[in-house]
Amino acid sequence: MNLSVLRREYCRMSLSKQDVNPDPFLQFHLWLNQALEAEIEDASAMALSTVSPSGFPSGRMVLLKELDEKGFVFFTSYTSRKGQEIMGNDQVSLLFYWKELERQVRICGIAQRMSREESAAYFYSRPIESQISALISPQSDAIEDRIWLSKRWDEAKHNYVNETPPMPENWGGYRVAPTEFEFFQGREHRLHDRIHYGQMHGGWLIERLAP
Repeated sequence: MNLSVLRREYCRMSLSKQDVNPDPFLQFHLWLNQALEAEIEDASAMALSTVSPSGFPSGRMVLLKELDEKGFVFFTSYTSRKGQEIMGNDQVSLLFYWKELERQVRICGIAQRMSREESAAYFYSRPIESQISALISPQSDAIEDRIWLSKRWDEAKHNYVNETPPMPENWGGYRVAPTEFEFFQGREHRLHDRIHYGQMHGGWLIERLAP
């Protein structure tokens, strides 16, 4: 397969400094709402990148579950690879990609654990099957096979037929407090629009970046 010949033009919309909201959180809300209104599948999915102690980056998809003026929230096991890497380096990046709108949003920031009370509020809003999965899975550890995992899940489901599973001690939320945003709108001839927000004196400096 010759991948070099695969290309298409991006020409749905445009983006300028005059178009965007001075507040990047409000600008993100606008774009996320437009992605949801366009019925884009998994519009709240984001690529989370962390860095190992030796400097190697790793990325994976997670789901945005809360968003406010303090940051972007996702939930995971604190002992997973991403959790351990955040423990060693709390600087992370998030990337949203909405292909149908020819848009990306890149966010860099600092990840901090949420309180156990905040994490519990979300944990107990999940289906019991998801609660059990979080309880029995040693996330990121090597396991024997799928049968081993399914057996643990079935046993736990049987044990918690009449009671609520406890939230694991090593499970909870992170809130990523942004230090920069970049909004990307695909344009024709690869002359894409890129609007960058950087923190400055308690506010945000808005700049256009070359594509």
